[in-house]
Amino acid sequence: MILTDDEQRMRDGADGPATAAAMDLLVRYGEALDAERLCTVRNVAGTTTQPSPVKARLVAEGGWDRAFSIINLDADETLPIPPMAVPTCQLQQGFGPDSVGTVPYPEEFVQLQSGGEAFMGARGVSVLATCTPYQVGNLPVRGEHCAWMESSAVVYANSVLGARTNCEGGASTGAASLTGRIPCWGNHHDEQRRGTHLVRATTPVASFRDWGLLGYFVGDVVQEARPVVTGDLALPDLTDLKHFGAAAASSGGVEMYHVPGVTPEAPTVEAAFGGGRVPDAVVFGEAEKRAAYARLNDQGSDEDVDFVLLGCPHASLDQIRDIARALDGRRLAAGTELWVMAPRALAAVAERSGHTAVIEAAGGRVLTDSCPAMSRTAPVGTRTFATDSAKQAHYLPAILGIGAWFGTTAECVDAAVTGRWRGELR
Repeated sequence: MILTDDEQRMRDGADGPATAAAMDLLVRYGEALDAERLCTVRNVAGTTTQPSPVKARLVAEGGWDRAFSIINLDADETLPIPPMAVPTCQLQQGFGPDSVGTVPYPEEFVQLQSGGEAFMGARGVSVLATCTPYQVGNLPVRGEHCAWMESSAVVYANSVLGARTNCEGGASTGAASLTGRIPCWGNHHDEQRRGTHLVRATTPVASFRDWGLLGYFVGDVVQEARPVVTGDLALPDLTDLKHFGAAAASSGGVEMYHVPGVTPEAPTVEAAFGGGRVPDAVVFGEAEKRAAYARLNDQGSDEDVDFVLLGCPHASLDQIRDIARALDGRRLAAGTELWVMAPRALAAVAERSGHTAVIEAAGGRVLTDSCPAMSRTAPVGTRTFATDSAKQAHYLPAILGIGAWFGTTAECVDAAVTGRWRGELR
């Protein structure tokens, strides 16, 4: 790997032992990828504060310096961690203080996480605590090289914002935050951002649910490739694109997609393919739509619903408002819980706007920082849950061993109020 003079200086220890360890990690990582050089990054989104049994043990042994050294720098010793060299944010983590008394989550983990937030915040990390940092102020510019974790955040950054990042891990983002570097490969290169598959919708894609079903179909078809999506598409809003990308990253491993005329690097179909050959289209028709819906609902059999989960990826303010409107004047069924997951910053706005009061009056809760899949927890006794998130319907049955129903937000609210699943694909 070719290093600049500044990079070699960091590796030699000029900026301290933690930065030297970080640069050594990045060189090893880059050589494993056959990357010739490092990219300069100025935007890192990673996970350092979320609790775990391993992290609790490391903190007990040597504080958060030790936990960061071992987990985020792959170091063999405890190193003093300096301030971050470039703007860095904390993505979603474990449940926070607002979950106590509602979520069956270890309170000692809440306390451990608070200590991590204090440690990392003092070193310049913005604790956004959300899988949607772009909803609360972290908006890299088009063409900017970044180092981001979390599949739904990565696909949004690449596709909707036009920033450049691969799906990084805890160690690579930790190293990037101290060096401002990441191996230059994959989505950082122009030729690795061009479309590989053409998908044409021949059935209307207009609603939030439609975009989730289309994304789930597309991810299954292309896996880790780069789809170009055309056809009978209504103009999506940012929430639709968030939902589409999260679904495609769940059923496949999509990190980049193009919607010609909508996403920034695809003014036309031809541009999306970089002027190269446009392949024959894969069709998303009514039959494919129904097959995707059936697949997302094949984990549900019991129509009694005891848990409803909304907000994955974390809900936008518009989503929270719509949930509140659907619940206004209604009450959850006995034995059914409703959690709305949101970024902490947007939850504060929702509270000031009166949306949270409406949701709580109905018996629901607006919770922040995490989600049931991330923290591997749901209400005690949950057997079947309902969600409007293709991502959660895909992952949570396997993680928690519970049944799942996927449908519209309105159908999920209805399930929370009646305790019964009555959704269908119309």
